Amino acid sequence: MPAPLTLLETSSNLPDHADAVVIGGGIIGAFAAYYLTRRGLKTVLIEKGRIGAEQSSRNWGWCRQQNRDARELPVSTKSLDLWERFQEETGEETGFRRCGLLYLSNNEEEIAGWARWRDFAKPLGVTTHMLSSAEAAERGWATGKSWKGGVFSPTDGIADPAQAAPAVARAIIKFGGTVIQNCAARGLETEGGRVSAVVTEHGTIKTKTAVLAGGAWASSFCRQLGIRFPQASIRSTALSVSAEAEGLPDTLHTSGITVTRRGDGGYTLAISGRGRVDVTPQQIRFAPQFLPMFFKRWRNLAPGGLEGIKGGHETLSRWKLDEKTPMERMRILDPKPDAATVRLTHGRALELLPELSKTKIKAVWAGFIDTTPDGVPGIGEISTVPGFILAAGFSGHGFGVGPGAGHLIADLVTGAEPLVDPKPYHPDRFNNSAWGKVADF
Repeated sequence: MPAPLTLLETSSNLPDHADAVVIGGGIIGAFAAYYLTRRGLKTVLIEKGRIGAEQSSRNWGWCRQQNRDARELPVSTKSLDLWERFQEETGEETGFRRCGLLYLSNNEEEIAGWARWRDFAKPLGVTTHMLSSAEAAERGWATGKSWKGGVFSPTDGIADPAQAAPAVARAIIKFGGTVIQNCAARGLETEGGRVSAVVTEHGTIKTKTAVLAGGAWASSFCRQLGIRFPQASIRSTALSVSAEAEGLPDTLHTSGITVTRRGDGGYTLAISGRGRVDVTPQQIRFAPQFLPMFFKRWRNLAPGGLEGIKGGHETLSRWKLDEKTPMERMRILDPKPDAATVRLTHGRALELLPELSKTKIKAVWAGFIDTTPDGVPGIGEISTVPGFILAAGFSGHGFGVGPGAGHLIADLVTGAEPLVDPKPYHPDRFNNSAWGKVADF
């Protein structure tokens, strides 16, 4: 029972040239290709499997500012406006709406942390309502429990992971761009050190600009070009239930469980931060940079198994451009869900929201969340390969910031004034002494 996804029919005709080629048909790649297309560039989006089939359809669907890292907050804020504008401009339905996000807690330290974030974000124009015990109980009435406090962020919202990336891909086609599925990018060709073409399994596309939005595959792809990009994947498990429950909030986060209404009226259930670390050659290679993050999250992370090796996305091997690659052997990363997490997640959800006992489990899935050592994505042109722009390592936050990240990528390609300051995201930070610096929030 994989994660639900709207399937899309696309062209199989590979153009021989383009102004820009975007590699990877998740939410980041789709929005990058969309904004490039809207600016009049001949743009090709290529995806080795199906549009949105990996992490872009396996997340909660949250589009939030609340509790964002200080470096991610600007692009998060811009993204909310862009989600709305996209639907208005294209008529395509992503399921986006500003329903607000509700957080409840009985942990005073956690509540104090939310209050500090509120104080930090208020001068930046972010609205956050701290909830008293009585207010938390009122908003969380469906739990039937008392709460010490909470947060409600009214301008945040959700989109539908099953619909969003395919909707953006349809818009690309509508405005003259090209989308090709089941077409893996094997690598790049260069002339004078600069990008000159993208080599795919079905042929070569001449171009001066290549954008890599490859999610969990990005680091191994970069390795083929001699680019060091530290990345590690966490295998996260979630499930969805049917639509019989009534009167529940659209979103609810507690330390034990997170519940989100889906576009079909059902709910996605997940435990925030919980995951398995599947050891791979790449994990071992970058272990020194990820150990601080792993130690910080040790309560929620557990050793995994062979799913990472089976996926092939964290290989240290090098491949030839005229031979079959790991991306062609594994079109869609669909790792095995963690059965213990499924049982725990469902049990916690039923205990917190008894109304969910009316529902049935519809789907169970896992996905690989591509992370960076500091939890902030790498976005920027690689200085050693002019014309090659990396956009990966979104650390579980990529879906919500997809429109803003895509817009920023288009700005970098076209030389337009950046939507937000791009410096905090540049991948070069991982190759200097300050790579591990973490913002206050």
